[in-house]
Amino acid sequence: MNDDHVVAPGRGTRVPRPGRVSLTTALVVKLGVLVVLNGLVLAGIQRMLANDEVAMAVFSGLALLVIDGVYLSERRFVPGKYLVPGTIFLVIFALYPVLYTVYISTTNYGTGNNLDRATAIAQLEAQSVASSDGAIRYELQILAQGDVDGPLAFLLTDPNGNRFLGTDAGLEPLDPSQIIADGRRETIAGYVALNTGEAQDRVDEVTSIAVPTDQGEVVNDGFRAAFAKLQRLQYDSATNTMRDVVDGTEYTVESGYFVAPDGTRLLPGWRANVGLDNYQRLISTSSVRGEFLRVFVWTLVFSIMSVVLSFALGMFLALVFNNPKMRAQKLYRSLIIIPYALPSFMTALVWKGMLNTQFGIVNRMLGVSIPWLDGQWMPYVSILLVNTWLGYPYMFLICTGALQSIPGDLNEAAIVDGASGVARFRRVTFPLLLIAVAPLLVASFAFNFNNFNLIYLLTEGKPSVLGSNAGRTDILISFTYKLAFGGGRGADYGYAATISFIIFMIVAGISAFSFRFTRRLEEIRR
Repeated sequence: MNDDHVVAPGRGTRVPRPGRVSLTTALVVKLGVLVVLNGLVLAGIQRMLANDEVAMAVFSGLALLVIDGVYLSERRFVPGKYLVPGTIFLVIFALYPVLYTVYISTTNYGTGNNLDRATAIAQLEAQSVASSDGAIRYELQILAQGDVDGPLAFLLTDPNGNRFLGTDAGLEPLDPSQIIADGRRETIAGYVALNTGEAQDRVDEVTSIAVPTDQGEVVNDGFRAAFAKLQRLQYDSATNTMRDVVDGTEYTVESGYFVAPDGTRLLPGWRANVGLDNYQRLISTSSVRGEFLRVFVWTLVFSIMSVVLSFALGMFLALVFNNPKMRAQKLYRSLIIIPYALPSFMTALVWKGMLNTQFGIVNRMLGVSIPWLDGQWMPYVSILLVNTWLGYPYMFLICTGALQSIPGDLNEAAIVDGASGVARFRRVTFPLLLIAVAPLLVASFAFNFNNFNLIYLLTEGKPSVLGSNAGRTDILISFTYKLAFGGGRGADYGYAATISFIIFMIVAGISAFSFRFTRRLEEIRR
């Protein structure tokens, strides 16, 4: 008998169990959700294919097939109904960003290389259209098709007396017999000649006309003359080169650019795969390597000292306020966690104002003029001071919880054995406390390793270092931000992605090692 129904007393018929949704209703809801989901995903796949996002379209299609297969089955794949959504979101929001970052790190994507190849070639050719010393000059008569308000065209006469009709479609040679006198002006059948006043009324349209030719375009020079602009750069698909038709320079393809024999690059370039060039640049170029190592060392020091200082202060306060004989414990604890309740970005900006050398309240209260956010060493001290202020309430909370979970009879046994307060803390309290909070300390280290908000809002990575993208107080994540979104040298997304992937590997490696260490602590406890 189906568990969703019971037998009605005295009748022998089954009725739905109270409080349970019938199988029919659940099936209808499930099918409705799947229909909507299929419609949205299929529409999205069409958009992806239209934008040449083939990989994403294939993944979306496979994910949809898996979802339909799992949720349309009755009793099979029951665990999959819980695992599939989480797995798909894990791939989209965790695995895909990592893989895409790795991909971008193997490209030259950045300022000057953010177009596709075809668009870059088209822009280079279009930008090379300009007048030259030997440009052909034409006599010009402005025409309008039908009447004076009709579409405009040029009646052109070159120095050899040849006549042409110039329109958006190009130059059309004319036979002398097609020329018709229109008073003091000339025109052709179907067109009227505009006088100066009529042309002046449509001056914006006149100046916007560019008649395309095989080597460039023809534009007006006033109302009575025109000249040819030459397209200097021409792409040869057979040899995959760009040629300057004026001086004969041939530009070959190199790492997403057209490059001349003397090393001159044509801009814009295009996004191209450069393999491990960004990683090689980081390792082999001494200036880049020195810049990275300087930032990395400070990032490591900043992360470790932030955890140590905030944990030490938070643990100290937790020990102080864990005394059951202390009055108003709840009030004190509420006051201590106030910094944790405030948004960190707002607190960082408040501290930036308080530490201002000229107008900050800290210097005014102390009666000094300390450059807290400038100079050789004080910016480091200020950053650690502010981050300790922001981090100690969290450490206080977790240490308070860990201390309250330690059995009281352990301390009592230590007292009976004659252990002093320091000995009890060192041999009983601290080891048990460390077992509980060690994973959270690892997580805090990983957070501070990428603590972009504090650095950017408090110092913006300053003081600046001459000739370097990275300031004195930049950590790796703020350094990456400057590379990605441009400083004085423009954006360099490929190199920024390289640094991002290295950050990921460093944090993952340190975290894995640290968690293995915390497991050893658990084994010691057992």
